[in-house]
Amino acid sequence: MARCGPALAAFLFEYDTPRIVLLRSRKVGLMNRGVQLLILAYVIGWVFVWEEGYQEKDSVVSSVITKVKGVSVTNTSDMGLRVWDAANYVVPAQQGNTLFVMTNMIVTLNQRQSTCAEFPDVKTECNSDDDCPQGSMDVQGNGVTTGRCVPYNAHVKTCEVIGWCPVENDTYVPRPALLNAVENFTILVKNHILYPKFNFTKRNVLPNISDTYLKSCVYDAKTDPFCPIFRIGHIVKLAGQNFQEMAVKGGIMSIKIHWNCNLDWASSYCLPKYSFRRLDDQGLNHTVSPGYNFRFAKYYQDANGTEIRTLIKAYGIRFDILVFGKAGKFDIIPTMINIGSGLALFGVATVLCDIIVLYFMKKRFYYREKKFKYVEDYDQGLTETFRTE
Repeated sequence: MARCGPALAAFLFEYDTPRIVLLRSRKVGLMNRGVQLLILAYVIGWVFVWEEGYQEKDSVVSSVITKVKGVSVTNTSDMGLRVWDAANYVVPAQQGNTLFVMTNMIVTLNQRQSTCAEFPDVKTECNSDDDCPQGSMDVQGNGVTTGRCVPYNAHVKTCEVIGWCPVENDTYVPRPALLNAVENFTILVKNHILYPKFNFTKRNVLPNISDTYLKSCVYDAKTDPFCPIFRIGHIVKLAGQNFQEMAVKGGIMSIKIHWNCNLDWASSYCLPKYSFRRLDDQGLNHTVSPGYNFRFAKYYQDANGTEIRTLIKAYGIRFDILVFGKAGKFDIIPTMINIGSGLALFGVATVLCDIIVLYFMKKRFYYREKKFKYVEDYDQGLTETFRTE
């Protein structure tokens, strides 16, 4: 405890006050000005010019509406000659910021609830009824087994199931894609944005776009960069992909809309920019479950009132429309904060130069003697040391 008294007294009764020392040194002077110039370039170039630190910022709020147009024709042994329009190949008709366009399919016609041979694979092939346990269900199968082993065709026997019959055969995917004409279909993307902090709204169908222009334009980065109508094949090409290959088993594409707006300028300068990219895996493992597909069915009743359905395994391209953006507008508060932060950074130059002068230069002891001055005060019988720097 006795040792704590002097230490506490020194802490309580000692005061540091700044002292200005002019040091004439080319090395130290150039280093000091160099650091100050770097700080000044950072504050002006990065904080205020590049990052627009004088502005208040807000993030975009967005909604998207899409519409697809185009007609395709197929002629297969199962379905015959058939024309496909938007009601057929856009499934479902309306989604959020996502749009699916069917490019290929496997169709199983006239399925009914009955019994039939399961599709052949390692689990379902059999030689006798003993190989088919009754009532078993496989999540990868097409129904519930009846316990019978029946012929699937002239060469293979499989376990019989109760389900939608005949069962689907999805081992062969049509190549080329049945709906490869989708390449020339168009997508109209209507995007409405809001910056709530500034009460600023806009849409990508710009005010100067007329109905006549909208009916004839197609997006092109050079000639029509603000046309909101996109040809599907062109989107895939801009993402560096081959449409005819992608159409066979489908995939996922992104349409990115960027809204970066400086609201200190007129609203006409706030314009959308588009970019495109494929999102599904195209790496080393793209042969394992590639592309994008799902199943849906259309239900009917025959003349006897029996429910039948057409099962469609749809392959196609899913378009995810992603909207990004930030807006900025001048505000005095962030301006003053960044100016104050920049001025505070100038102290770094002084600290750096002090460290080099006081600890690394040959004349450091001489400089330290000039830098610090000790003043003793004997007031009231106490010895108090004041250090100025």
